[in-house]
Parts: sequence; structure tokens; C-alpha cells
Amino acid sequence: MSKNAETLAALIRERAGSGPVEVGLVLGSGLGHLADKVDGVAIPYEQLDGFPHAGVSGHNANLVIGTLGTTRVAVFGGREHYYEAGRADAMRLPLEVLKALGADRLILTNAAGSMRQDIPPGELMQITDHINFSGLNPLIGEKTDARFVPMGGAYDADMAEAFQQIAAREGITLKPGIYAWYSGPSFETPAEIRAIRTLGADAVGMSTVPEVILARFLGLRVAGFSTVTNMAQGLSDEAISHEHTKAMAPLGAEKLEKLVLGYLTRD
Repeated sequence: MSKNAETLAALIRERAGSGPVEVGLVLGSGLGHLADKVDGVAIPYEQLDGFPHAGVSGHNANLVIGTLGTTRVAVFGGREHYYEAGRADAMRLPLEVLKALGADRLILTNAAGSMRQDIPPGELMQITDHINFSGLNPLIGEKTDARFVPMGGAYDADMAEAFQQIAAREGITLKPGIYAWYSGPSFETPAEIRAIRTLGADAVGMSTVPEVILARFLGLRVAGFSTVTNMAQGLSDEAISHEHTKAMAPLGAEKLEKLVLGYLTRD
């Protein structure tokens, strides 16, 4: 844990209260409205020294600390992607701060392209494993042996089962699948999609995997979800663009919101 993370955690406690955070939540494109439902304090990233600028449209760069459901949470309204500045470890400090605030679990969300006809746009995919198609790693440069992080079971089975039970109760289709990380910012070619499908991927996107690696490095349990905004390149006639992603993300966001609130609300 870096000294800067401890310093920022102390600053956040001064502004948002000293109660320990239980769960962290990183919001993907089109999901920022969930932060508005937190009863707490919003702190702009720019006031947290070393936090990323999260400069992608569709992201709201605030850290919100407070209660969502009945759980004290830290909601990251935006993330910095590798393609913004070439830093795979861009989210390391925010996740170190999350750990310093007391959290033991992390929920990651993203917008993704589907490679399965049974998970069309507007549906959700529960990430059960991933393929680091980019080959990049946020722990490159870490000096300690802790960098050799085992990634079997990176997505926590107990959290996954809890979300499946909530989905069944709410009548929400939540199919498990494998997410592939592609660096971006250009979208994938049809040939790249065919390659990723051959490797076993079910959805593709430009985020999440670095955060999973960092979370496991920090000892956080992880759940991950993709809101499907489009079929991957070559699998439909729709035009793929970031504007299309932002427009389609709300279709699955309402379902994801129900799942998250269900998980964060104790009976």
C-alpha cells in the first residue's frame, strides 16, 4: 500500500466520515447515474492527488462515498483506460485507496460488444473469467514477489452466486461468459473478433481486466458485469461507435442497477 493511498484515505475520511467502506463499484460507460443514488459525499478526482482524469465522455470523474442500499460504498464514477495515456496501472492508486478505506469487495462494470447471439444488445453478461488479449499487465514494474498474482478464480464464486440468485428473483437474464480485453481505442476488426471467438471469448471491451488484476493483487474479491451495447464487429450490420455505445448502454443499465442494489441491500 503506497503512502499516497493512506494519505488520500485519511483525506476522504475527513470529508465523508470515518465509517469503513465495504464495497467498491467502478461504473462503465452509460452507468454513471448510479452514483447519484448514493447517500453520501462526492469528491472530484481532480481533488485527489494522483487520481486519473477519466477523460472519456460518458464517465463522471467523481469518487462518491456513502450508503447505497444498506451498504457503505465507494463508487468510482469513471476509470482511466489504457488507451488514454498508455498506462495499464492507471487505476492502481484508486484501488489502493479503496483497500485503505476498508473494502474487501469490488464490483466492476463495463460496456461491451457481444459475440453470442443469445446475449444481444440490452442484455447483461456476468463475467466469470477473462482473456487478456492485449497482453498488457498493470503489475509490470512492481518490485515485490506479490506481482506473481494467481488468477484462477479471479471472479469470486460466492459473489457470482449471490448475483445469480438476485437475478432469478428479479426475473433478469444474467448469462455467464468470458470477457476479452482489447486495448482500444480503435474498435476491433472482424478478423480480430474471429480470433477472440476462437479463443473462447463471449464479449469484448477496452477495460476491466487491469482492474481485476490489481484487485486480486490487493486482496479484493471481484464481481464483473458487461452491459452489452452492440454485437461485435462483423456479427451484425449495425454501425459501431462510441456514441452508439453511450446510446445503448442505458438499455442494460436499469437491469444492472437492480442487481447491484439487490446485492447491496441486506434483508
